[in-house]
Amino acid sequence: VQLQASGGGLVQPGGSLRLSCTASTSIFSRNVMAWYRQLPGKQRELVASITVYGVTKYGGSVKGRFAISRDDAKNTVYLQMDSLKPEDTAVYYCNVEPVNGRLWGQGTQVTVSS
Repeated sequence: VQLQASGGGLVQPGGSLRLSCTASTSIFSRNVMAWYRQLPGKQRELVASITVYGVTKYGGSVKGRFAISRDDAKNTVYLQMDSLKPEDTAVYYCNVEPVNGRLWGQGTQVTVSS
């Protein structure tokens, strides 16, 4: 079972997007959920994570601009991205932390450009 991220798109610098990812109850209720991204030519990196208790963690470059949240009733994790910059352009993926390689989906493209 792969985790499918959605909500990406083209946005101007300074704009906002909200990404979503829905998982099965067995995955969602037992794991730290996380967002990762892969910038062009770079390795995949952790963007943000959230524990089952709601404790969050962020990568340094997005701290203060992105917010991760989870809706336990919907088994859905969100990534609210504000004040987007061109350097945020990447494919964004949903997975657990630590990563489970079998859960990688296709990701959703986020492009920040004027």
